[in-house]
Amino acid sequence: MEIHASARKHGIADEDIEHATEHAMAIDDQDDDTRLYLGPARSADLLEVVTIVRDDGTELAIHAMRMRPKYQRLLPEG
Repeated sequence: MEIHASARKHGIADEDIEHATEHAMAIDDQDDDTRLYLGPARSADLLEVVTIVRDDGTELAIHAMRMRPKYQRLLPEG
């Protein structure tokens, strides 16, 4: 996965972005060809990561930050 500079705006490390997408607890394909991942950083803090899905199937991370409460509903209950 390629990581755009905009994904680093909130200070999330590349390794944490990759970890969150590789170990996502929820993935939600959006209507605008983006994909939302909710997953843990290496510290176990939950992150929200948004990627653009390219025509060739590769993804570009464009947003990453600590998960906001509005996304809690997308996580599996447990």
